[in-house]
Amino acid sequence: MYLQKMISCSQFLARPNAMQTFVRAASQGKNPSSSPFLTLHAVRQWSNVPFFTVPLARAHGKSFAHRSELRQAKRIVVKLGSAVVTRGDECGLALGRLASIVEQVAVLQNQGREMMIVTSGAVAFGKQRLRHEILLSQSVRQALHSGQNQLKDMSLPVLEARACAAAGQSGLMALYEAMFTQYSTCTAQILVTNLDFHDDQKRRNLNSTLHELLRMNIVPIINTNDAVVPPPEPNSDLQGVNVISIKDNDSLAARLAVEMRADLLIALSDVEGLYDSPPGSDDAKLLDTFYPGDQHSITYGTKSRVGIGGMEAKVKAALWALQGGTSVVIANGTHPKVTGHVITDIVEGKKVGTFFSEVKPAGPTVEQQTEMARSAGRTLASLEPEQRSDIICILADLLTERKDEILSANKNDMEHAVSTGRLSPAMLKRLSLSSSKLNSLSIGLRQIAVSSQDSVGRVLRRTRVANKLELEQITVPIGVLLVIFESRPDCLPQVSALAIASGNALLLKGGKEAANTNRILHELAQEALSIHGVKDAIQLVSTREEVEDLCRLEKMIDLIIPRGSSQLVRDIQRAAKSIPVLGHSEGICHVYVDHEASVDKAIKIIRDSKCDYPAACNAMETLLVHRDLLRTPLFDQIIDMLRTEHVKVHAGPKFASYLTFSPSEVKSLRTEYGDLECCIEVVDSMQEAVDHIHKYGSSHTDVIVTENEDTAEQFLQQLDSACVFWNASSRFADGYRFGLGAEVGISTARIHARGPVGLEGLLTTKWVLRGEGQTAADFSEQGSMTYLHENLPVAQVLPGHRTTS
Repeated sequence: MYLQKMISCSQFLARPNAMQTFVRAASQGKNPSSSPFLTLHAVRQWSNVPFFTVPLARAHGKSFAHRSELRQAKRIVVKLGSAVVTRGDECGLALGRLASIVEQVAVLQNQGREMMIVTSGAVAFGKQRLRHEILLSQSVRQALHSGQNQLKDMSLPVLEARACAAAGQSGLMALYEAMFTQYSTCTAQILVTNLDFHDDQKRRNLNSTLHELLRMNIVPIINTNDAVVPPPEPNSDLQGVNVISIKDNDSLAARLAVEMRADLLIALSDVEGLYDSPPGSDDAKLLDTFYPGDQHSITYGTKSRVGIGGMEAKVKAALWALQGGTSVVIANGTHPKVTGHVITDIVEGKKVGTFFSEVKPAGPTVEQQTEMARSAGRTLASLEPEQRSDIICILADLLTERKDEILSANKNDMEHAVSTGRLSPAMLKRLSLSSSKLNSLSIGLRQIAVSSQDSVGRVLRRTRVANKLELEQITVPIGVLLVIFESRPDCLPQVSALAIASGNALLLKGGKEAANTNRILHELAQEALSIHGVKDAIQLVSTREEVEDLCRLEKMIDLIIPRGSSQLVRDIQRAAKSIPVLGHSEGICHVYVDHEASVDKAIKIIRDSKCDYPAACNAMETLLVHRDLLRTPLFDQIIDMLRTEHVKVHAGPKFASYLTFSPSEVKSLRTEYGDLECCIEVVDSMQEAVDHIHKYGSSHTDVIVTENEDTAEQFLQQLDSACVFWNASSRFADGYRFGLGAEVGISTARIHARGPVGLEGLLTTKWVLRGEGQTAADFSEQGSMTYLHENLPVAQVLPGHRTTS
């Protein structure tokens, strides 16, 4: 049943233990005699309401220092501004938007959190209702006076805001009740005024009421009692309608959050958050985090379309709450693409809106790092090729000269990883560095240094478009690269060298398991860059940035390159909706042994492809065997070799059908084991092998072993993988082994770079046209000029130079 009893808020708050009396009477089926302008909406019998207390996740008193800690928030206040709740015409509620917000609050409530809502909207709801009543009344009167004549234009009187609030409160609450009922969630309405906070007894009673509601797993919905507050100043923005200032709800939300010792206050408005200058201005930048000492750097713009508080009121309220120990996020609750998950995203610690923090990091933010990298990267791109080559050679020298520092840092990372036991043996192998690895890295970097001599500014095409009008297509850097890598500290100098050679700025995000090693390697890279004044071109992100948040910096980052597990790559591809991702999600590589294969070559290639480095993305995962090889000495030798190398074999469906006692049947033919495991499947022909690879492969690297040249060529031509080999191990799919010096990764994409991506894959092109005042009109039917489109010899152009005809 629904229990609804309303009396004066002041009367209720003046009575000690009033809420307990109300609940006790309601649970006994009696008619309660008191409520703080309180309406309890029960979706089940009060006798069935569970009474329990969930312990807070932390002791209150200090706000969270970082966004990632918001996941610990137990008690949360959600403030819905007028611009969020109301429609664009300010005559009614934005029902779809409100429904998505209710769903998120209910989801968090059902997770065991304690949710409270401070809402606007009563005025808009009442305005819509009163307008309807007035129009209906005027229509009836005019119809009686004018008979069948056409009704005259009807003008609406100015609607007084308090009357609108009085008419809208019950409808607003009924709407919340209906929406929360869909999630089996109870709600309670509390109306307050500023006067209710001035009296200590009333404030204590309000606190007691709210705590009791939270204890019963009820969502309090709180609003200022706009029907009785003093009238505000007229607001010309609202076409003659006086609307209660939303500033009251901003300060109310902050006061309640501190009073209730809430962990988090989420203030939703119609702006993305706090900007360093008025939103909409050309140089306005959204502030991810705001610190109390930064007020002097903020310029406030105009207020939102409803209310008179504006962003300045929100910031003051947020800072007041922050000082009281409550973390605050101001975010957009009206954007159609994010409204459906804005609250849950904030609680999950994602970069949404502006987070208020009392702890200012010692270093720059990731946004500042990206800007620094882009600025220095442009200078790097303008250097002479020899200068970029010098930087890479110095970095190569530092890797061997400072190897003791590097290996010491790596030892600390390895010891920590082993003690925690969080890394698999394959990941530990990737994390480990050695003197031989550093020597190999140094050699690879010197190869990159040589290739950098002919990279940026290389002319690919020259065309004489018309007389004294020449066109060139030249290579240029992509811009800012973001490379995210796991447990691969050797990736850092490789990628750094390729970025330097190609003139790209670089943002690096390594796994925390390699934090010490990455730090020293980054210091060496910046030391090498400093010889030509471009130290900031490579930045290492060491703040608590989530990968998903980095993938949202579409205005700052031009290309993302993931280096790690297939899960990491898939997560990045899913998160980076507006930034291109270069990489592959899986390395399901095949070796097909044809019936005309050499025994020695087959054994050698299979062993190397699977056992040399099982965790590598270019390791064999599926062995395809021609049917004619079954029960032959070659097949027996293959099985014996795999057994000797301790490779666990999974039988494909067709292979299993040939065996009386087969190994464990494979769960999926599309599996990347990343260990000493593989699948064996039987095919009837080379064509069936190709079809199998197209169906179950990942377009990474696939191999044929055969002595028949025609068969091999058909395999190489028909297969559309990034790398296709004949009588060679799949492990050759590597930038260093291809002579690229190093690689940023292996791409299975269909456009841009494919296969091992080295220096060339980090360049794009631009078109340069040189003329002497020609216009498109000169080449029209009435013009005096004609196109020539003559191809010209290509000559190398260095930065700062131009070619001559």
